[in-house]
Amino acid sequence: MERTLILLKPDAVQRGLSGQILSRFEQKGLKIAAMKLMQISPELAAKHYEAHKERKFYPGLVKFMTSSPVVALCLEGIDAIKICRTLMGATFGADAAPGTIRGDYGVSRSYNLVHGSDSPEAAAREIGLFFPEGVVKYDYAAINWIYDPVEELKK
Repeated sequence: MERTLILLKPDAVQRGLSGQILSRFEQKGLKIAAMKLMQISPELAAKHYEAHKERKFYPGLVKFMTSSPVVALCLEGIDAIKICRTLMGATFGADAAPGTIRGDYGVSRSYNLVHGSDSPEAAAREIGLFFPEGVVKYDYAAINWIYDPVEELKK
C-alpha cells in the first residue's frame, strides 16, 4: 500500500468543498489513514514549500496557505499517488479536464484547491511534517471489494 499527503487548501475549505472533495477520494477506494483540520503556521508552510523558496511565487504561496485552515489527509491505497494526482487534475483549473477536482471546481491559476504528493519520497516527507504523531492503522473493511485480493494485493 502506498501513502500520500493531500491538503484541501484554504480556498477549498472557505468555499465549503471539503466534503465533496474528500468524497471523491473515498469513492475511488482510498483509505483515510489520518485527517485533521488545521491552521498551517508560517514555519510549517516554509518547510513544506522549501523547494520553491527561490521562486517568484513563493511569498504569495506561503501567505495563501497560512491565510485560512486546511484539511490535511493521509490517504492509502495501491498507486495512491498516481490515483490522487489523476483525480485532482491539471494544476490550473482552466487547464484541468472536466470530471477532475480542479476541472469541476477551479478556474484560478493561483487557487487550485488541493495539494497532493508527487512521489513516494515526497509523500513520506510531507506526511511526517503534517502528521508527526503518525497515522491510524486499522483494517479497512472495503479493501476486498476495492482490490482483487488474489492479484492486486500480492504486488
